[in-house]
Amino acid sequence: QVQLVESGGGLVQAGGSLRLSCAASGRTFGSYVMGWVRQAPGKERKFVAAISAGGGRTYYTDSVKGRFTISRDNPKNTVYLQMNSLKPEDTAVYYCAAKSIPEPYYSVNYDYWGQGTQVTVSS
Repeated sequence: QVQLVESGGGLVQAGGSLRLSCAASGRTFGSYVMGWVRQAPGKERKFVAAISAGGGRTYYTDSVKGRFTISRDNPKNTVYLQMNSLKPEDTAVYYCAAKSIPEPYYSVNYDYWGQGTQVTVSS
């Protein structure tokens, strides 16, 4: 029901910033929890951030707290991940994801996934 398309990835030096965008289809976008999950080469997917359906609550993995901000614009069916003070260890493919069951928020289990966008942070 939900189709997700990420954009905004790229190559950036340590300390720089990127903003990822996720465009979602569907008139029920506002009913889904949205999240960002990343996967480094040879590693398993790990939770990065999530936002409640209405946007009132956000959740982050400890390693990105204070640096990343997840937000959503429900009328535009869009989710964002603002990434500041990027570190080489942030290098990964970043996936936008959606799920209908809100809990748990700290999760890599989602119903819908985008294609992923590469983020590479050089030192």
